[in-house]
Amino acid sequence: MTRLELSEICGITADGVKWQLRNLTKSGRIARIGGDRGGHWEVHDVEHPKT
Repeated sequence: MTRLELSEICGITADGVKWQLRNLTKSGRIARIGGDRGGHWEVHDVEHPKT
């Protein structure tokens, strides 16, 4: 799913999605695995982090 597609679903701008992804990455809630085309987002359980 692209940022544009996600923005249409969420009702915010593509820049808003980018801002949210950046904040989620900084907080450790998500991490990008792989590259832009072949990668994916990994969601982390902040309350129960992996060891």
